[in-house]
Amino acid sequence: MEKQQPLSDESNCHMTGNDYKILVDTVENGVRHITAAPSTLVCSKLIDFDLVDGRIHNLKYLAGCNGNLQALGALLEGATVGFAIERLSGINCAGRGTSCSDQLARVLRQVTGGEGK
Repeated sequence: MEKQQPLSDESNCHMTGNDYKILVDTVENGVRHITAAPSTLVCSKLIDFDLVDGRIHNLKYLAGCNGNLQALGALLEGATVGFAIERLSGINCAGRGTSCSDQLARVLRQVTGGEGK
């Protein structure tokens, strides 16, 4: 019987939802603008938002559950990064091990160095 090879890091990354990518991370006039491509495990294709003084503004998703993601943007308008990370981390959509909101938490954690600030 042939021995199976372990999954590569890339495969493991995809299976856990850590395959998101930061596409844009710029600062202009005190506004940090971030665009990220979430994991291929979720339905949304882009996450776009601004950070000002540790608070989330103008959160928008491209694709995904339109109404729910608009509601998420409305609910998080002006919220602190730490609040969003705490509330959204680990939300699992349909057994995928991640979700559009969990992807936002992961991106926020990465761009703030895990500090949530």
